[in-house]
Amino acid sequence: MGKTFSFVVGAALGAAAGTIVGILVAPRSGAETRAMAADMANDAWDNARDMYEQGAEQARAAVSDFGPMVDAKTDELRAKVDLARERMDQLRETLNEAVSGGNVTPAVDVEVEFADPVKDAAASVEV
Repeated sequence: MGKTFSFVVGAALGAAAGTIVGILVAPRSGAETRAMAADMANDAWDNARDMYEQGAEQARAAVSDFGPMVDAKTDELRAKVDLARERMDQLRETLNEAVSGGNVTPAVDVEVEFADPVKDAAASVEV
């Protein structure tokens, strides 16, 4: 990319320098040449301003299109979160009913035995 960029910059600078030298050595009077250069500069300025305004308008349009999309995705996400909360509440109620009905033993009353991987490995090795 460095060589290509250097070439493009060199070509642009060369073209600009050639244009300036061509204008300065043209067979017109100084006043005519300066007026022509001023006209060219004004045209370039107008073109740059028009391009800026077009870019700004496109950016505004993109931002105005982006806002409703974000709002729609936010609403969709909120709906999913609300649905998940409702499901969690239903599960909590079901579990509470099962615990109060005696169908489920609360986790506090359950004893958990942990396996010892060293003992299990030693027991599985045959001598």
